[in-house]
Amino acid sequence: MARRLLCISYRFPPETYPLAIRVKYFLNHLRQEGWDINAVTAASEATSRKNLTVHHVPSWTPERLFRWIRTLRLDKLLDLFVWPDPFVLWVLPAYRKARQLLRKGQHDAIAVFMMPHSQGLVGLLLKRATGLPLILNLNDSLTCSDMNPSYPSRLHYRLARALEDRYVQAADAAIYVSRRNLERVCDRQPPEHHDTFHLIRRGATPPPAPRTPPSRDDDFRIVYTGGTGGWYKFLEDEQSLSLPKRLYRTWQQFGTYSHADLAPRTHSPIYVGRAIRRVLDRHPEWRGRIQIDVYGPTYPDAVVDAVLDMFDLHEIVTLHGQVPHEEALRHMAEGDLLFMALPDRPDGSPGGRISAKTYEYLMTDRPILAALPPGENREYVRDKPGVALTDPDGVADMADVIADHAAATFAGDPVTVDRSALRPALSSTARAQAFEEVLLDVLTEEENAVARA
Repeated sequence: MARRLLCISYRFPPETYPLAIRVKYFLNHLRQEGWDINAVTAASEATSRKNLTVHHVPSWTPERLFRWIRTLRLDKLLDLFVWPDPFVLWVLPAYRKARQLLRKGQHDAIAVFMMPHSQGLVGLLLKRATGLPLILNLNDSLTCSDMNPSYPSRLHYRLARALEDRYVQAADAAIYVSRRNLERVCDRQPPEHHDTFHLIRRGATPPPAPRTPPSRDDDFRIVYTGGTGGWYKFLEDEQSLSLPKRLYRTWQQFGTYSHADLAPRTHSPIYVGRAIRRVLDRHPEWRGRIQIDVYGPTYPDAVVDAVLDMFDLHEIVTLHGQVPHEEALRHMAEGDLLFMALPDRPDGSPGGRISAKTYEYLMTDRPILAALPPGENREYVRDKPGVALTDPDGVADMADVIADHAAATFAGDPVTVDRSALRPALSSTARAQAFEEVLLDVLTEEENAVARA
């Protein structure tokens, strides 16, 4: 008899959020292994297929009201009073649909995929109502200092910490993608909950064949995929704020509690752009032949243009906006050098975040320039082949790496890296198999407990 799983995930394929991609691979694997899955999601374009029935549940979030509040620049009120996040208003309708499905037929377990983290509340309510085994895929920690360096108040930080503790103590399995975050949260739990924790990193698939091969000797193309940040911070240093703007900033920062000091400017292509500029100053014969292409969510054109003007990078840095996941993978395969960056941590404390693009980059044969602060991501790639590590603001070191790789490309001998030995463990299939193993272990433990009773 097929196992039946109830899946709760606000994000769902074909969306291109990292969580939606993870859900796709995990559920596809379970379907192929004969699991029967009911999925509750807010993603309107999600579709059913063999062994997977999708149930669309619209959110009750008053989008027009929230947009109006943000237009008035009063979003601090949302941060203060809509807890734990604006998606919490999906919890009740999702719970009602899930209960309806559970009443219609027997299910073996409930799996909740986060983020947003408020969706874990659906799992808690279902666990309390039914007693079914609960698997929570938290991905990143609610209290990860990289993802959530600040909170509207100290109370909000304590509430987030308490909610995360409640999640992992109620769950039969709690899954994280970062070992550092997992260990940090696990260490504050009673010993009887330590076996609840499981590390299943994000995975990736080999990129599709490039439409055009990487450069040989014509030009040198650096590719960055994913989000950026820090654009407004560059402008803050250059603009003298009026009294109303200074008062607004004071209001925004009033009561805020920060538990990490991040430098968001380094989460941008500006520092690597400056490194390229330095290389071109050294090698004027390479002008017009080195550039970086950024594929991911972007910022208003006026903001981006102002920052690029500030550093004279318009001819070097090009932002293309967000593209479908398959297209992003193809751009990785076509680049001469892949770039990744995270916000610096000026206090030197190690972070727990590990970027989803890490695994996608490592699935290619492209060299990687990783401008990373202390923490999980830097530690993970440190010993991986073909990865050059620099500090997030290490312009001189970035320039040296770019110059070496560009010289090889212009000489007709571009750098490639054999990472074939890494691919089996990095694959989304391996991660999905690990997820199924967690499910089966939880169900086996549940069956043994019933037998002992």
